[in-house]
Amino acid sequence: MFKPLAILTLSVALAGCVPAAEAPQGPATPPAAAYMALGTEPGWTLEITPGILNYDGDYGDTKIVVANPGARPSFNGERYVTSRLTVDITHGECSDGMSDRRYRDTVTVIANGKTVKGCGGGILPPTELAGTSWSFVSIGGTPVAADRPTSLAFEADRLSGSAGCNRFSGRYTRDGRTLTAGPLMATEMACPGAGMAQEGAFFAMMRGPVSLRFPNDGTLVLTDADGLTAVLRRSI
Repeated sequence: MFKPLAILTLSVALAGCVPAAEAPQGPATPPAAAYMALGTEPGWTLEITPGILNYDGDYGDTKIVVANPGARPSFNGERYVTSRLTVDITHGECSDGMSDRRYRDTVTVIANGKTVKGCGGGILPPTELAGTSWSFVSIGGTPVAADRPTSLAFEADRLSGSAGCNRFSGRYTRDGRTLTAGPLMATEMACPGAGMAQEGAFFAMMRGPVSLRFPNDGTLVLTDADGLTAVLRRSI
């Protein structure tokens, strides 16, 4: 059976994604730790670090690792040129073509004379919550139990999910930066192990306003008034 939960008022701070800063690698200033790009049909990935360009193309059949030559400035972006690999990064919104994920940059790679196109840089936040689905990574700073599936899904005017034990659902409305959810309904199962505890921590968080933040790694971070957080990773 279902039991009504208290109406939840979620304060939504939809922060824009800020790409990771990188140490200078030439005349331009590209990304610092590792800049990642990817494409489909054929599938490929590219990692740029201060030391190397690491390209994995044709679904893994083509592998090119070369020293990072330093970035040259290009129109609205950067360019890396080597004898086997040329990379053009253009700062402009890009879709990966396989989902509704949007990235900061459009990336063109010429690998051994073959040109492929894709996306790179930070993952931008979704334009709408409706139609997105997430799984929990941690609640209150504690990683979620691996033995129980978790989810939080948003539809046109409803949200639903599980924080590790019971299913919950209810309506929600959004007014600017505020999301109001509820009354929510939840099942009344008792779960062994950590599932019940992590669910209780999540429901305790959601009794008051919660701010939302979208880091550029594709996660969603919920933070309550006491600073407790729930971290979720995008599923759809």
